[in-house]
Amino acid sequence: MMPKYNVEYRVNFRRSSLPHHYSTDDPVALEEFLAELLERGYTIDKISHEGMPLEQKEADRLVKAAAQQITARLLCVSLRIKTDEERFRFGFSA
Repeated sequence: MMPKYNVEYRVNFRRSSLPHHYSTDDPVALEEFLAELLERGYTIDKISHEGMPLEQKEADRLVKAAAQQITARLLCVSLRIKTDEERFRFGFSA
């Protein structure tokens, strides 16, 4: 059975890049993985859903949600606040 979501990404080195794949059926795990890719500066080549590449708008929505997770986490750490307060003050947490 084919996984629901597939991400093709690259780990970049000085003179080359290595392609990798990540697969999951869980949309929450997908967002967390995308957040990790963004934090590490890896190149995201393609996000697929059930074997078909996502439309740009849908892929952008997933990447934006991952970026908001990173932002919320950084605000909580830097300001020493809990997620409830971050959500009230800044609105990034889901």
